[in-house]
Amino acid sequence: MHAYRTHTCGALRGPDAGHTARLSGWVHSKRDHGGLLFIDLRDHYGITQCVLPSGTPAFDTADALRVESVVTVTGQVVPRSPATVNARLPTGEIELQVAGLEVQSAADLLPFQVAGDQQYPDELRLKYRFIDLRRDKVHRNLMLRAGVIASLRRRMIEQGFTEFQTPILTASSPEGARDFLVPSRSHPGTFYALPQAPQQFKQLAMVAGFDRYFQIAPCFRDEASRADRSPGEFYQLDFEMSFVTQEDVFATLEPVMAGVFEEFGGGRAVTQAPFPRIPYDQAMLEYGSDKPDLRNPLRIADVTEHFAGSGFGLFARIAASGGIVRAIPAPGAGSRPRNFFDKLNEWARGEGAGGLGYIIFEADGGRGPIAKNLEAERIEGIRAACGLAPGDAVFFAAGQRDEAAKFSGLVRTRLAQELGLIEQDCFRFCWITDFPMYEIVEETGAIDFSHNPFSMPQGGLEALNGQDPLTIKAFQYDIVCNGIELSSGAIRNHRPDIMIRAFEIAGYTAADVEARFGGMLAAFRYGAPPHGGSAPGIDRMVMLLADEPNIREVILFPLNQQGEDLMMGAPAPVDDKRLKELSLKLDLPPKAKTPS
Repeated sequence: MHAYRTHTCGALRGPDAGHTARLSGWVHSKRDHGGLLFIDLRDHYGITQCVLPSGTPAFDTADALRVESVVTVTGQVVPRSPATVNARLPTGEIELQVAGLEVQSAADLLPFQVAGDQQYPDELRLKYRFIDLRRDKVHRNLMLRAGVIASLRRRMIEQGFTEFQTPILTASSPEGARDFLVPSRSHPGTFYALPQAPQQFKQLAMVAGFDRYFQIAPCFRDEASRADRSPGEFYQLDFEMSFVTQEDVFATLEPVMAGVFEEFGGGRAVTQAPFPRIPYDQAMLEYGSDKPDLRNPLRIADVTEHFAGSGFGLFARIAASGGIVRAIPAPGAGSRPRNFFDKLNEWARGEGAGGLGYIIFEADGGRGPIAKNLEAERIEGIRAACGLAPGDAVFFAAGQRDEAAKFSGLVRTRLAQELGLIEQDCFRFCWITDFPMYEIVEETGAIDFSHNPFSMPQGGLEALNGQDPLTIKAFQYDIVCNGIELSSGAIRNHRPDIMIRAFEIAGYTAADVEARFGGMLAAFRYGAPPHGGSAPGIDRMVMLLADEPNIREVILFPLNQQGEDLMMGAPAPVDDKRLKELSLKLDLPPKAKTPS
């Protein structure tokens, strides 16, 4: 018989009754029923109930153990009586009558319990993550993640992609976030950067002629934590293809995404290919976001023209100053009590807005504070623009373009939640396309890339030389699911002349581009195919599938919100000897004075 187990703790079934078995695992729970000690023994595969009669050495040993101790038990498999069968366990028809028990490792007093669904502070869970991972829900999340990665890998290989591993130690690249830098001991004063994404390497793989590349790629960004973004590192399904258009990329990724979400979605509805394509400008107008949640049926309308020169002075002045007025429909809200509108008004103030104006539509026109000061034909124009009927209402967001667009998106989400309009048990995908190539940096007024700097501008060199940069669109696209951005991608700029001109508009000289991207430019000068790709975030995909609100719940060993590993004690100082080897001296900021 094997030293530790003949079966796992999830393997035994009714037909195994009468056989001798040996199991090893963790003591999940103990119950003393007066003369009989019941132990639920747990391993990676499941739980088996073990029974120890009193008066035996095995009983006394088990009785003294704390939960989460690791033991090996040997005994006979017996059927449970019909009244004690546990239908919730795959092993619930049997139990193991323990004849022998060996303690492999006794557990100390636990910082928190593994059994049960009790909530514990995040900092405690992260410090003892190896214990937290034993809990059923967290364990299932990580197994889901492993299954998703295996499925992605299989689906990409089936589509003719080849998996490669790109370097981790590389050069800094303008990907929109801070790099993690690694000092070089051999080349004092110089630094490697951990890759924010394998962007240049995957493009160079296309130049090298590999045609279809992918990898489950680790990426590193020194940026703040959010519920849907892990600080430090994350993983993505990184892929690139040669001789493709934007539609070819979409047609490749859509069956992979839909297939994975169908496979692991637990029966929830999934958008079928082709996914909706929504241009960026339309997304900002109709959804108030470039990450629209299509489970929400509300569509925003621009009603600036209906307030321009109107009797409602506040919005008329905003329209006259070049601002916008957006209308967010609220079907059925006209029958809601007054406090419904008052609560939304208070919520809007909490979001930094002056309030939330509205009109309620009735058979003979509109009512409410705005309607009192607005001409009847304008009210009717707003109703028609929003497709509303008597008994419905409409809310307004007004101000300068970007600010009002963003706030209208928040109102859209809030209204759908309050009115119970968000579709349940589904995954709704879409592509956001035609992103602006450039944007104005608010702090400096300078022109910079608004998305990926390596994207091909629509119209190519002619557009760069002849158009206002802020009107140029790029072959850039995001894939969004339930309001979560899963991926950014693009058809790449594969021509040196177009690349140099594109960076020149963003303030880089030709010498800058040569210095920073000389390897890529040199490669392009020796013949580069048109190519494009994308990189869906694996952490976010699993977060959606697991229905978890925080991305830390689907990462094996996550950092906390401050980017610290509480379990391993990172980041940590290093001694002076190590700093000297790296030719480094510290210039630390002064410590904040402790208030008296």
